[in-house]
Amino acid sequence: MPSSGRGRPRVYCKSSCKQRAYEQRNAVTVTPISDQAVVLSPEKVENLRDLLFQIRCAAEDIATAYREDASQQEIQQLCDELVELSLSAESIR
Repeated sequence: MPSSGRGRPRVYCKSSCKQRAYEQRNAVTVTPISDQAVVLSPEKVENLRDLLFQIRCAAEDIATAYREDASQQEIQQLCDELVELSLSAESIR
């Protein structure tokens, strides 16, 4: 709807749209969720849990290989796998 007259142009098409926008803004600020919180979908949480489990297993594999006097090359491969898993975990957003 074109604005006729002086003043700022309209942001909302009608007063009910303006009211809904206000309610939505207010509902977000009233929630107990901190503005610093990170919200993930259940699927991403499950993926993150799986990756954390894989990272823990990879770290345990390195510790076992070290205790069993594995070759430097084998330990290096295990460390590389651990780094790759950690990078995968960082990419979850």
